[in-house]
Amino acid sequence: MLAAHKLVAFVPIRNADSARAFYRDSLGLQLLHEDGFALVFDVQGVMLRATLLREFQPQPFTVLGWQVADAVAAAQRLAAGGVQLERFPGLDQDEHALWHAPGGALVAWFRDPDGNILSISQLP
Repeated sequence: MLAAHKLVAFVPIRNADSARAFYRDSLGLQLLHEDGFALVFDVQGVMLRATLLREFQPQPFTVLGWQVADAVAAAQRLAAGGVQLERFPGLDQDEHALWHAPGGALVAWFRDPDGNILSISQLP
């Protein structure tokens, strides 16, 4: 029923200024629109609504992720742009903070200014 329709993704934010700087300037997403409710970005034809909330608790899992062709290059670009890649206890992450998943994927995580966990992944 919904397979023929475009997906809209949502991420909660508290501060429009810091979210704009992060998603637009650090991640390079195109800002389409903003109002008192959300910042709207285009992500390869998918709408990402960074929804303004007064309060929320960031979840302890990934809420948004990007599939990349070269995880090492993407991790290096993020780090060079000031995005801190996360390291998690119990995961054997390499010098680029990439976890080599048992199935062959490479995954790295980072947080937005509101503590939401985001990721990049290179699938085998």
